[in-house]
Amino acid sequence: MAIGFVLITTLPGEEDNVRNALDNIDLVTNRWMLFGEYDIIARVQADEEFALTRCIVEDIRSLSGIADTKTLIGAEL
Repeated sequence: MAIGFVLITTLPGEEDNVRNALDNIDLVTNRWMLFGEYDIIARVQADEEFALTRCIVEDIRSLSGIADTKTLIGAEL
């Protein structure tokens, strides 16, 4: 199983639109609003790392209203 967290900076006033759009992405298992450097954090979970990275690059990063992202991918040791 692959799990990642995407820290999202939105364009001003787009927080609700991005949050609602994340709810429609199958691999996004949860998302929270943040206060500080980032506006939203999204938890993404997939069976394999390829599906996880594809979701982040193609589904999340392409959302309208996103200015920047930073992705943290968990590793099983």
